[in-house]
Amino acid sequence: MSISRVLVANRGEIAVRIIRACADEGLESVVITSEADRDSMPARLADRSVCIGPAHAHESYLDIDRVIAAAMATGCDALHPGYGFLAERPELPEACAENGITFVGPSADTIRRGGDKVQARAAAQALGISTGAGSDALTDLASARAVVESVGLPVLLKAAAGGGGRGMVLVNEIDDLDTTFATASHEALQAFGDGRLYIERFITRARHVEVQILADTHGNVVHLGERDCSAQRRYQKIVEEGPALSIDPAVRAELHRSAVELCRALDYVGAATVEFVVDAITGDYAFLEVNTRVQVEHPVTELITGIDIVREQLRIAGGHPLSFTQDEVRLDGHAIECRINAEDPSRDFLPTPGRVTTWIPPVGGGVRVDSHVFGGYLIPPYYDSMIAKVLTWGPDRETCLARMRRALDHFTIEGITTNRAFLRDLISSDGFIEQQHHTRWVEQEFLP
Repeated sequence: MSISRVLVANRGEIAVRIIRACADEGLESVVITSEADRDSMPARLADRSVCIGPAHAHESYLDIDRVIAAAMATGCDALHPGYGFLAERPELPEACAENGITFVGPSADTIRRGGDKVQARAAAQALGISTGAGSDALTDLASARAVVESVGLPVLLKAAAGGGGRGMVLVNEIDDLDTTFATASHEALQAFGDGRLYIERFITRARHVEVQILADTHGNVVHLGERDCSAQRRYQKIVEEGPALSIDPAVRAELHRSAVELCRALDYVGAATVEFVVDAITGDYAFLEVNTRVQVEHPVTELITGIDIVREQLRIAGGHPLSFTQDEVRLDGHAIECRINAEDPSRDFLPTPGRVTTWIPPVGGGVRVDSHVFGGYLIPPYYDSMIAKVLTWGPDRETCLARMRRALDHFTIEGITTNRAFLRDLISSDGFIEQQHHTRWVEQEFLP
């Protein structure tokens, strides 16, 4: 099984990332675009671009028939979904298989088992991996109320088919359950086409730690260390870093072992992220979910391991074994990623699409910027507000943070409002520097 031409079924910075990895692997790239993205950087960089529909994602990037038709029309023998859009929809790899196209990622069955949060919890429990107090899938309020009364408050209502903070609601009072259950179920149905929910006991001072996995078709499953994604706002990641120095080394080792074991049990192939929550007070941990795609924050791991995760995805899809063994994985130094969004922190982070008049990204040793933006680019209002990822590496966390502060200071963006200054203040705060932050810290302590 070899591949030679890859359809990039995404947009923005991840499309640019995949196109460059294809070039490094000697593969041709074809990128799909909407009408709003015809003149985008991915369209300029790919060997070929194909406009598949109007600006609204449901008529372009989320339309499986149009995506597959583009792949067939351009002779692509592989398809990389990136993240978001169709990346975790099992119908996409099924459609690829029906049309003789290699899907760069796990099988449809694995996506169903790993992407369905309830099934993934059950798989983890079967292996003896802690999942914390919670429930199976819930479809009615009475069942939810019984679980809450059993595990105690506070709890999180979460979408069984979801992720990315959507379909997730915190419940502090039992009297709020009627409203929150209906709200979360509706949001889950709208976002994922599945209104099922499940319950997790909420940890008030939680660290969000995830383990990066790569697995090939030759039976090799390896971890590339972990990332700390605890700096969040409304359950959306803002700043990620690796390694997770705030947790005990023994716990880190256990998370690595559990993640590898779970992916083996799922017969996983490709890149995966196994997410855990760690109680910042007790050190106890619990499995959260498996993300069956490449993550936004994958460059953090690339910087501390020297391993190109997207190239490995392409190699795996082409039938090759991993280019390294577990014993050859070395974690070197520290890396941090800040997500630059077109949004206004002073207006409750309202999106700020518009034309970028000046775009001068930072440069220097240990600095990396992943983006699809350029001077004169018109940021469309139809998609996610992230416009760049700024990453820094250093031999230690202190050096890495100093480089990030300089990088954010030197990033010139004019024409639109961004969260750059907000991120600069966040990483310079005592709470972040001293690693006292947790998943609710931004809202509870930093923003007030």
